[in-house]
Amino acid sequence: MTISEVSEKYDLPADTLRYYEKVGLIPPVTRRESGVRDYSPEDCGWVEFIKCMRGAGLSIETLTRYVALYRKGNRTLKQRKQLLLDERDHLQARIKEMQQVLKRLNYKINMYEERIVTCEKKLLG
Repeated sequence: MTISEVSEKYDLPADTLRYYEKVGLIPPVTRRESGVRDYSPEDCGWVEFIKCMRGAGLSIETLTRYVALYRKGNRTLKQRKQLLLDERDHLQARIKEMQQVLKRLNYKINMYEERIVTCEKKLLG
């Protein structure tokens, strides 16, 4: 797949894909004789993984560390697992925090709804 096809498929700008390759988040993509990147299914798997993890809030630095460990092979399995466990803990804490924010937003919205109904009753009363 070309970079434009991968860009469209994963809804990521081509510049982002180039950056991910430059900083080592995805392996170097093979190129055709013309120099055009030719993404393999494995490359696309990395793109999908990185996009998912970025969407979950993992930093570029954390993902770079993960990919570097991955490239060292099975001797880093425990380290990679621990990194993912740590990130899961951070994500769960963020979700809990976001649930509290959502609860507060819903409370504020309900207060406005009550005030709107009260004002309408006065106007129509």
